[in-house]
Amino acid sequence: MNREDTATAIVLIVAEPGAESDVYNQLKRIPEVVEAMLLFGEYDLYAKLVCDDFGMLGSVIISQIRAIDGVDSTKTLTAAPVG
Repeated sequence: MNREDTATAIVLIVAEPGAESDVYNQLKRIPEVVEAMLLFGEYDLYAKLVCDDFGMLGSVIISQIRAIDGVDSTKTLTAAPVG
């Protein structure tokens, strides 16, 4: 997979109170999640995704991340191609 052809995004996640650690553990099981962190503030978790294309990116967010028990809402920031 050529880095220039990939779709990269940061997903900011609001979790239900008390579900943060469970959501984090589920995120770590998704192969396209290359980094995840628990946060303090407006968002509870951060996940960095690298996918083959934007179709796959959308599928991972909708079918896998938003489907995790305890995920209340998400905000997705897609990376812009450089060059």
